[in-house]
Amino acid sequence: MKIYGTQSSRAVRPIWTAEEMGLEYELEMMPFPPRVFQKEYLETNMLGTVPYLVDGDVKMTESVAMCQYIVEKYGPTDLCVQPDENDYPNYLNWLFHSDATLTFPQTVVLRYKFQEPGVADGAVEGYSRWFVSRLKLLESSLEGKEYLCSNRFTIADICVSYAIHLASNLEIHQALKPNIKRWSENLFEREAFKKAISLK
Repeated sequence: MKIYGTQSSRAVRPIWTAEEMGLEYELEMMPFPPRVFQKEYLETNMLGTVPYLVDGDVKMTESVAMCQYIVEKYGPTDLCVQPDENDYPNYLNWLFHSDATLTFPQTVVLRYKFQEPGVADGAVEGYSRWFVSRLKLLESSLEGKEYLCSNRFTIADICVSYAIHLASNLEIHQALKPNIKRWSENLFEREAFKKAISLK
């Protein structure tokens, strides 16, 4: 299995997952965005996006799907919630929520705050507010809980907490509420996370 990524990008999700499972994998780290600074990467992944996972004939471009693939292909592992567990629907919802609801607005902020500053300042402000407003569900769901699903650490925690890590990098983390701060700070002490974000 090979993962292409850039430092602190959504590649953190599958790398963190693989590290938690103790899996062997090949990693190719590139400058961000690789479609600009490493144009030959387009021959590997025509979208030029990261992460990109190759495992034999398998080729994947979506970070959350990669996490699901890794735990289901290389499990069994407690990182995965099974269909016969009560929290399975909740688990699926958090996986999709992590990117569609929490990471998407931040990609707009990333582009127009850091890559093309001054081009769309209104979008930066608007999508920052959008992200913060979408944290209500997460804050509420973490009340009295250490993890999101099934009373254990799963890839739902990995995928959702990456969005919180990204918010810190984008300087929109000041609005984080107590439950989110407590939960994410605990997760970010895990050795697998520390390794995933240190890779360059």
